[in-house]
Amino acid sequence: MKKIFKLIISLLIPFLASAIGSLFTASSVSTWYLTLIKPTFNPPSWIFGPVWTILYLLIGIALYLVWIKKKDITAFIIFGIQMFLNALWSVIFFGLQKPFFAFTEIILLWISIILTMIYFYRINKISAYLLIPYLLWVSFAAVLNYFIFMLN
Repeated sequence: MKKIFKLIISLLIPFLASAIGSLFTASSVSTWYLTLIKPTFNPPSWIFGPVWTILYLLIGIALYLVWIKKKDITAFIIFGIQMFLNALWSVIFFGLQKPFFAFTEIILLWISIILTMIYFYRINKISAYLLIPYLLWVSFAAVLNYFIFMLN
């Protein structure tokens, strides 16, 4: 029963970050975002929802695998910072409509994902591997963010 509780909480945390980010994304994605000049490699809008859903699921499972193995406060703090930065990017990019500041912030997010992976790897290697798609997607998002900034 204790493991089920940890699994539910571990899955809820990333989806809570997603919900916070969505509050700011929803109002701009069909208005301001459509007016931006985007690079040719910009994926279609419909792809973001499914990709992020899978990524948040993997992030939650990674947290769960670490939590059931060891209560490492430093790893949890770094994970929390990374989740905060994840939600903050949507606030800055879509809510404030500031691509340059969002780009700066996504670099911090990228670094925090790397740190999370390092700490998670020390506790449970699989948990770090589960974060690789997240790191790759955020890397792509950073490049996309940069080009949107430069084109606009």
